[in-house]
Amino acid sequence: MLILVEIVNYLILIICVLIGVAFVTLLERKILGYIQIRKGPNKVGFNGLLQPFSDAVKLFTKEQTSPMMSNFMVYYLCPVISLFISLVVWSVVPYETGLLSFNMSVLFFFCCLGMGVYSTMVAGWASNCKYSLLGGLRAVAQTISYEVSLALILLSFIILVGGFSLDLFSVFQGKMWFMFISIPLSLIWFSSCLAETNRTPFDFAEGESELVSGFNTEYGSGGFALIFMAEYASILFMSMLFVVVFLGGSPCSSVFYLKLVLMSFLFVWVRGTLPRLRYDKLMYMAWKSYLPVSINYLCFFIGVKVFIFSMCL
Repeated sequence: MLILVEIVNYLILIICVLIGVAFVTLLERKILGYIQIRKGPNKVGFNGLLQPFSDAVKLFTKEQTSPMMSNFMVYYLCPVISLFISLVVWSVVPYETGLLSFNMSVLFFFCCLGMGVYSTMVAGWASNCKYSLLGGLRAVAQTISYEVSLALILLSFIILVGGFSLDLFSVFQGKMWFMFISIPLSLIWFSSCLAETNRTPFDFAEGESELVSGFNTEYGSGGFALIFMAEYASILFMSMLFVVVFLGGSPCSSVFYLKLVLMSFLFVWVRGTLPRLRYDKLMYMAWKSYLPVSINYLCFFIGVKVFIFSMCL
């Protein structure tokens, strides 16, 4: 009976995430519209509110085509696996209703993060198109590079809170947010999240100017919609994780969701204002800037923890 309740809870969470994804796309198009001094979607429904659902109907009812030379089965399954991973990772959200909250949630998050690379890489390869392959290779190099700094930053806070559960972060930030004791780390985390989710200014995997549309060049209709939904589900999840790790609060409070919307807004704001970097600058920043800072902070937090233990003894 308990397992059935957990499954129902998880399904409700997934439906809420998918509806959230729909409205994040609308929010993005509206914000970009106002940044570029135009209206954005404003025809379908009241003030364009039904535009995401109209787009979904259009994409899923279009004819499904596939390249003649593609590895069809793998090509077909990659978007499904990509969306599946993006939705499964939401099970680590520390809801007090006892959803699927578990002690090793941070490790599970890193496993899902690592798995996400494969769907992008194989989607690029299975399309059998030079642009898709180049986009896939770029995405793999970029994602693996920034996973290192993400892991080290999270490890610093794991040492501080003394456990792998995301529940502990809300407990330890009752009086003060972690963002105030590590502003540089929070900024590094945010830009690493942009790189992880292939967002501007790090959207090299989808570089329109040189790669047509990157790893999803050969995808259209339903396949493209699934890749699109997976990307926005990842953006929402990364925003949620930033709030949990740096801004405190419980997912059962309304303030938590205001912070989440603010973080999602920052993702869009960055897209509307910053130009794309050069690829070598991106890799240089990951290995020669973010990595040393993350390691130094890790050593600092270990030192703080040892000092606290020695004072207690």
